Amino acid sequence: MQMNASHTSLVAVGDSFTEGMSDLLPDGSYRGWADLLASRMAARTPGFRYANLAVRGKLIGQIVDEQVDVAVAMRPDVITLVGGLNDTLRPKVDMGRVRGLLEEAVERLAPACEQLVLMRSPGRNGPVLERFRPRMEELFTVVDELAERHGALVVDLYGAPSLADPRSWDVDRLHLTADGHHRVAEAVWQTLGYEAEDPDWRVPSAPTAPPGWVSRRTADARFARQHLLPWIGRRLTGRSSGDGLPAKRPELLPYEGPVTGGPIG
Repeated sequence: MQMNASHTSLVAVGDSFTEGMSDLLPDGSYRGWADLLASRMAARTPGFRYANLAVRGKLIGQIVDEQVDVAVAMRPDVITLVGGLNDTLRPKVDMGRVRGLLEEAVERLAPACEQLVLMRSPGRNGPVLERFRPRMEELFTVVDELAERHGALVVDLYGAPSLADPRSWDVDRLHLTADGHHRVAEAVWQTLGYEAEDPDWRVPSAPTAPPGWVSRRTADARFARQHLLPWIGRRLTGRSSGDGLPAKRPELLPYEGPVTGGPIG
């Protein structure tokens, strides 16, 4: 890996993880690891350009149809692609189709940039992870194979204890906290060859006293009411949290800070 790397442009492709949920800014918009990474890269390279095409809720087929050609046309130095995890969370998923679509995305994106970056997405410790772990690991096997075949880098977030820690996850148990996004930005930063700013990003925060039974049950009830039931409702009706939402940063423009005023629903 080349240290002290330098890149002039970044395009991020994906779903809510790359959009930045739930790293909420005071104005109600989201920041996230991709914005944090772009900010670091821009600080080193005058005129650095950044686009973020990610939209929450997107399946890998939608990412291929709606984002890949746009990213290819931009011809940036770096493209990040994280997709397929939403597919693995669906009750019925054709993992063969997911593999084929991910292969299509990588085959089109890799020649369009100097460096393609793929990821093994993080997973929150708990019963949900255990239920879907086989599908996730099948997806990550495909990611590893494609990276080796096409010269892409792989950021292993799945193997990081800090990102398995429930404290790195928002109350919806699907999206990272601000601290979690900072850790992801550091992981990608180092994988791209930049000098580490946080060498211990994989290390969880210091242990804290576990919540009591009443606190856990209250949190479980709030999670079910505010997040789980609406999520199930969208699945049953074929809707997505990203329906009708535009890409976060649809144009490859000089990076001057996070976009503000975006929707958070």
